[in-house]
Amino acid sequence: MKNNNVKTFLYLLPAIVIFGIFVFYPVAYTIYLSFFDWNMISPQKDFVGFENYINVFTDPETIQVLKNTLFYIIVLVLMNFVVPYIMAFCLHFLVPKFRDFFKSAFFLPSFISMVVGSIVYNWILNPTSGPIAKLLGFIGMSLPNWSVSESLVILVICYITAWKVFGYNFITLYADISGVDGEVIESARLDNVPTWRIFKDIVAPMTSSTGLYTLIMAIVTGLQYVYTPISNLTQGGPAGASSNLIYESYHNAFILFDIGTSAALSVVTLIIFVILLFIQMRVTERGVYYAN
Repeated sequence: MKNNNVKTFLYLLPAIVIFGIFVFYPVAYTIYLSFFDWNMISPQKDFVGFENYINVFTDPETIQVLKNTLFYIIVLVLMNFVVPYIMAFCLHFLVPKFRDFFKSAFFLPSFISMVVGSIVYNWILNPTSGPIAKLLGFIGMSLPNWSVSESLVILVICYITAWKVFGYNFITLYADISGVDGEVIESARLDNVPTWRIFKDIVAPMTSSTGLYTLIMAIVTGLQYVYTPISNLTQGGPAGASSNLIYESYHNAFILFDIGTSAALSVVTLIIFVILLFIQMRVTERGVYYAN
């Protein structure tokens, strides 16, 4: 048993070292920095205890960023989990005629850089010279200037992010849905079971393990990818309406050189992710079906 344990440890050692260097050490160092006041240039770090955390939770701008982050999570879950789940079901069971074309079309944006996508959509959605604005101009309508609208800017950024993430989640869900036994679906149809109940009571439970994975990825990758259009298009504006915790942490570190506040925001972000994943696993894992 001891020899087996030693061999197991040796096999795992390269992965442990890599995780230690690129994951565990950065997390530990970020937590360490959150208790200091440092501008990343001075050799002196001033210990301030929990002052950075107090400033984070008492700053009205941070409260706005937290609300924005929650809104991003809700919208991205709808656009990158609920919609591709339903569309994968519809494409496989209801409109299979052009399934190969749609699978390719939906997945294609996954190969395109998020920076390129952000620039392209910035041109497409330009309220004065973009193609959509010109088409609307022919019928006497105008495209709102979404980049200065606090009510529209998050929705546009979520759409750009979903354009990038949607295809991967769609293909992942479609692959599992296509594995559902067709005889079960046909039996339900012969019994005149409504389509929405076939999805709710048969397909969704039988693909729930992939659904749980996609739900987690929709939140994690969504909040990661959303940083790029914020950074390239709005820089958190207008008046912080499009910022989220990840961009705010970057802004404090590399624009304001306030490393302590940035580290505190990063730790808060990590805690929120851990809480969300814990809730998801506790609430949804009970109803997850794993084949075999």
